Formats: sequence, C-alpha cells, structure tokens
Amino acid sequence: MSPALRVFGLWLLAMAAGAAVVWNSHFSADMSFFLPSKPSAEQKVLVGQLKDGTVSRLLMVAIEGGDAAARAKVSRALRGQLASQPAFVSVQNGEAEGLGAERDFLVRYRYQLSPAVTPERFTVEGLRAAVGDAIDTLSSPVGMLFKPYLTRDPTGELLAVLDQLNPGDQPETRAGVWASRDGERAMLLLQTRALGSDTDGQEAAIAQVKDTFARVAGEAGASGLTLSLSGPGQFAVKSRATIKAEVSRLFLFSSLGIIVVLLAVYRSGRLLALSLLPVASGALAGVVVVSLVHGTVFGITVGFGSALIGEAVDYAIYFFVQSGRQGLKSWREVFWPTIRLGVLTSALGFGALLFSGFPGLAQLGLYALSGVVTAALVTRFVLPTLAGGHTRVPVPGRFVNGLFTALGQAHRLRLPVALLALAACVFLFVERDGLWDSNLSALSTVNEVDAANDGRLRADLGAPDARYMVTVTAPDQESALQAAERAGEQLDRLVADGRIGGYDSPARFLPSVQRQTARLASLPPASELQARVSQALSDSPLSAGKLGGFIEDVEAARRGGVLQRKDLDGTDLALAVDSLLSHGPDGWNAMLPLRPSSEAQDGEIPVEQVRAALAGSGAVFVDMKSEFDTLYQGYLSEAVSLSLAGLVAIVGLLAFSLRSARRLARVLLALVLTVAIVIAGLHLIGERLHLLHLVGMLLIVAVGSNYALFFDRAAAGEALDAEILLSMAVAALTTVIGFGALALSSVPVLNAVGVTVGPGALLAILLSAVLVYPARAR
Repeated sequence: MSPALRVFGLWLLAMAAGAAVVWNSHFSADMSFFLPSKPSAEQKVLVGQLKDGTVSRLLMVAIEGGDAAARAKVSRALRGQLASQPAFVSVQNGEAEGLGAERDFLVRYRYQLSPAVTPERFTVEGLRAAVGDAIDTLSSPVGMLFKPYLTRDPTGELLAVLDQLNPGDQPETRAGVWASRDGERAMLLLQTRALGSDTDGQEAAIAQVKDTFARVAGEAGASGLTLSLSGPGQFAVKSRATIKAEVSRLFLFSSLGIIVVLLAVYRSGRLLALSLLPVASGALAGVVVVSLVHGTVFGITVGFGSALIGEAVDYAIYFFVQSGRQGLKSWREVFWPTIRLGVLTSALGFGALLFSGFPGLAQLGLYALSGVVTAALVTRFVLPTLAGGHTRVPVPGRFVNGLFTALGQAHRLRLPVALLALAACVFLFVERDGLWDSNLSALSTVNEVDAANDGRLRADLGAPDARYMVTVTAPDQESALQAAERAGEQLDRLVADGRIGGYDSPARFLPSVQRQTARLASLPPASELQARVSQALSDSPLSAGKLGGFIEDVEAARRGGVLQRKDLDGTDLALAVDSLLSHGPDGWNAMLPLRPSSEAQDGEIPVEQVRAALAGSGAVFVDMKSEFDTLYQGYLSEAVSLSLAGLVAIVGLLAFSLRSARRLARVLLALVLTVAIVIAGLHLIGERLHLLHLVGMLLIVAVGSNYALFFDRAAAGEALDAEILLSMAVAALTTVIGFGALALSSVPVLNAVGVTVGPGALLAILLSAVLVYPARAR
C-alpha cells in the first residue's frame, strides 16, 4: 500500500470515529448556553426553572378569527383531544369539566387540601353560612360541576380546592371558555410532560397541538380560525430551527464562495478537494472534543464552527501556493514555522476562554482551539503525503504584479492610518461607558414580534412568568412545605392588595403534615357533626337528613390521616408537586413562581414590595431577568480579563519567537489598531458590543497574526515572492467570505462574529501591509 493510501485510510478512520461520536452527541439550543457551570443559590433557581420547572413547560395557545361561538367550539374540541394525550400533563381552557379526571381524587382529600377548613367552619354558624354559600353557587356558572356533590360536600370544600389550584387573576370568559381581554381570542394553557430542557419533546408536543387544531377546526367547519402559540418551549424549538437553518444556509453560502475562489486559483478539482480536508477535520474535531468534554454541544457552538472554514482553509492555501515552486522540504523549513507561530497565537487566545465559568464561552474557546489546531496538523502531516509532488499552483502574473505595486506604496498610508487609529482610540475613550451591552437579551434569538406575542398571551391568561420566582430551602420535605406555606401567607397579602396577580406553590397540591393535621383536627366527630348540621339546617331548603354521605366523608377524613406524596401517584398533581418541590444536594427546594397583576405594565412586579413582604420568612425572591443580567455582566467582565490574559500570553510568545522589540511592536501595533478600528466602526454604526464580539476580536488576532508575521519576514530581510503574496491574498479573501457570511445571520451571536471578523480580517492584512511591510522593500 502506498504512503498516500495509508495516510488517507488513517484519516478516514479518524473521521469515521469522530462521526460516530457526533452521531451520539447531544445537541441543545436551550438557555443552558447562558447558564453558569457553578451557580450560586439564586442562580440554582434560575438553572432549575429554565431546565425543569413548571414555567418552562407551559404553552400558551390562542385561537383567533371567526366568532366567539366558533372559537369556543374549537377550544372545547382541542382541549378534549389534547387532554387524553400523554404528551400533556394538563390542558385548561376554563371549562368546568377541565379537572374532571382529578375530581374523585380531590373529593376524597378535600378536607386535607381545602384552605377553608377551620374549627370555625364546622360550628353551627359556620355550617349554616357555608351551606348557604354552596346553595347559592348552584345558580353560578360552576353550579353544574358542583350540583352532584352538594349532599356529600355541602360546605363547598371541593370548590375551595379548585379555586386554590387556579389562584390569582383569572382570564376573561366568553361562551364558557377562556378568552383574551378584548374577547377576540379563545385561550388555552397547556403543561407539557416533556421538560423544558427537552427540546425534542417540546417540539413533538407543539407539533401535536398544531396537528390536532387543524383536524378539529376542519371537523368543525371553522376554516377561518388560526392558531398562535408561545412559551419557553416554543422559543427553544424556534431558536433551534432558526440556528439550524441559518447554519446550513450560511455554511452553503460561504462554502460556495470559497470553492469558487479556490477553483479560480488552483484550477484543479484535486487540490480543491484536498484543501477541504483540514476544514472538515477541524470542524469535526471541534464538535467531538466539545461533546466529550462537556457532554452537550450547543447549537450556537456549531453555528460558530461554520465560520471556522474561513480560517482552517487558510493553512491549505499557504501549503499549496507556497510549496509549489520551492518544494515540500523548503516549505517545512522556511514557511511552516511562521504558520505554526500563527496557530500558537490562536491557541493561546482561545485557550484563555477555557477557564471561563460561562459554559457557552468555554465551549466556543474549546471548539476554536481544537478546530484550528487540528486543521493545522492535518495540513502539516496529511496534505503533503496525499498531495505528492503535484501541487504547483499557477500564479496569475497581472494580479500579483498589481498586488506588488500596491504593496510598494502601502507605506505612504501610514500617516492616514495613524490619524484614523488616533481618531478611533479617542472615540472609544469618549464612548467607553456605552460600548458594551450589559443586557443578556442582546444574545437572545427571540425577536420583538415573538416577545410581544408572548407578553400578550401571558397577560390574557395570567400565566406565571419565568421571570419572577420565590424559593425556599429546607433540610427535609416537611420543613420545605411549611416554609412555602409561610411565604404563601405573605404573598396572599400582595395578591389581595393587587400588587401581584397570583402565584403557584407545591403546598397547594401537597400541604405540610402540620397544616393537614390542623385541618383534620377541625373536623368534629360524626355524632357531634350530625347534631350541629341538624341545628344549622333547621330553616334551610337542604334537609339535614340527606347529608349522610357528608357525615361519613368527614369521619373517613378524620380517620384516614394526612395526604402524602405517594398518594398523588397517578394524578396530574404529582407532576405539579415534583416540578415545584425538588430534592437536591443542599436539601429540599420549594419554588413559587409569581404572576404579575393584570394591571401591571409590561408584566412588571413591584420587586421591592415583594422583598419587603418576604423579609424574615427565609424565602428568597429572584428576579430572573435581573439575575441573568447580573450573571452576564460577570461573564463579560471575566471574558475581558481572560482575553487580556490571552493577549499577554500571545505577546510573550511573539517576543520569544521574534526576538526583536521593533519587530514585535510592528506586529502588535497592526493587530491592536485593527481591533480598535473595527470596534470603533461597529459602535459608530450603532452596534453595542457583547460577548460574541469579544470572541470576534480574538479571531481577528488569530487570523491577522498570520498576515503580520509573513510581512514581518520581509521586514527581517527575507524575500516576499509572488507565491507568498498570492497565498496571503487568497487566505484573506476566503476568511472574509467564511466569516463575513455570518454577518447575514439573524441570530445575534452569529451575526456579531460575522460583522466583527469579516471586515476585521480584511483590515488586518491591509494594516499589516501598511505598518509591518518595510518601505524599502520592492
């Protein structure tokens, strides 16, 4: 077997092994990209809720078009169909029958669950008032639900339990189902069985909703109705789809552009195919290493990797163009050290990001580091064997002569460049306080239209917002439930005052043993209850003689004892409790997501009033948005520090390699001024910088160092021949195409890299020519 076939076989084997790892890797587009690897107590709430909390599994549905009767008909049919599907824990639309499946369970444990059960309620006066209220309820919209239970539950505990399970502001009702505030939309609130972090499960649930709606609307003859959805799951699914589509489209666009350039230069399909080996190797290696180290590969990381083609292909260009005339041995001795130095500068820059506490940034650093190093190694050890001796690339004389002519005059631009750099630095100093965007929403893939729709549906339904959360921690489950009840008492006052719209609590579905015991102690023995009932109903239209079932149920509750978690198994309440009450390494955590009041502007909650109400209760109030922004600001500060540390390492490496203060100063000046001018230009056009712009700056240093180092060779007295100049020009062009394509992306994090590195790569080679290439060179 020839050496070329042997090397190619080994490369194929490595690629196949890498592909197997990628095939079994887990890819994610959820908010974990922005979450800390070692969260604080407040951040643990953030992480848990975004991944597994109830709020992360809510889907808000609106049916629009037609008239109220048609919308209500389809709403009922949709609820009926979805409620029987295992993909959903609960489907609510305001119908009284919505909790029918749980009704028997709630009837059985109503005395343990009802907040109305007190000693006063079972006195003669309390019974008379409770029974009177229950009879009055028969004429209300929920009368049909309650009527079959009147004689067994004359005090209305079932209604009290149902009211507790749907606390706070309730949606408007039209034609017997929930409707929007203006009455133009029928509303449903769904809770998926799939966790918020399970994007595949969320996608399947959303598809099921859409398919079911299309079917029931067709059966009802309501073709004019439309469906609108929102919620964390919808955002995650749409985000993943957007990133996937953008990556595919931009990868195709940049690949075609680079292929056209390389074909024009190589005039050989064989060399073109070989040039793509480092690209494919680097991209695959990046995903493999990230998957093995982190376990999960974020979609944004893969999207960022699509731009790696712009730098990875540079190494093959340097090899094929530079080695064609001088031969492989000469290329390894003369040019490879310069390329290797550029690779090491890239490795140091991105390697600094590995120490970030921000998983997304650490992944990007690891991906870039692995991809660039792999691409360089494939170029050095694989391409020469596969290429053999047939690598001569024709040098277009007119084009290169034009480059040499322009290069010979480049030093004349030093004064204009100095003035431009000075203006950029002054501008950045003046605008230093407004350069960075401290709001994490700058990185979000959620557009303004979707965000506005989410706010509208959330306000219509009074659905809990992922933004506001109260959490309590205790050593055991009972203590956590008691703490949740104490916090709930404080929150009830805010609900009564209209400060907040409501809240959820695990203690509503599973009260503490202490509270259940107190409720059961309020129930009188059967004989005593019978006497009180007879006296209370002496003048009531409801005869005491018909309440035998009531007496028996009260006695059964007294003897049956408290409701325990295991009793919830097989009911929808079990998942509700488990999503709000969890056991972790620090003990038991109870979550109480808050709803803004219907009068709140932009869904805001009075933070200080909530904090004041909870003072001394042991509960922690978390504003998710503020926590995210604080988290992001910490990451940004950390990333800047790490980048500066990487820059110091790069300076040390270049100083050791160049062994000349003048040469080092020229190279660094070209790179630093490139970054400064790009930042100033971005800010001038209204772009506020965030984390991914910082990554883009590192990429500018990575690609720009190669250009500066090649020009530095000329400054050190070595000849700059046509092959070197052509390889640099083509490498710069492919880099601009590869990264510049990302500037067309609607995904903010990808767009940021594109608008930074695209013009930055072009400016880097221009400034290197102006500042590093010596004026005496011809």
